[in-house]
Amino acid sequence: MSAESETVRQELEKASTLVGAARRLLATGTEVDLAALEGRVRFVCGAVLDLERSEGAAFRPGLETLVADLDRLAAALTQRNNPTSLDA
Repeated sequence: MSAESETVRQELEKASTLVGAARRLLATGTEVDLAALEGRVRFVCGAVLDLERSEGAAFRPGLETLVADLDRLAAALTQRNNPTSLDA
């Protein structure tokens, strides 16, 4: 694994951790600042695109998991901001 890939792996892991933390905070009614999460996700997406195709492809499962986690976070935010929404 290249140094760049290792950096992407670490940042992807941090992004996933931030999503989990944000969901836990929302569950307790705590306000959540998503700026750090946005920055990490933006970095990871850009960094994966900069990798060689074969190296970048190795991140697909992790990115798919991150997208699913972000979808769950979005649903939790929607539910919190609109408790009568059927979308969540």
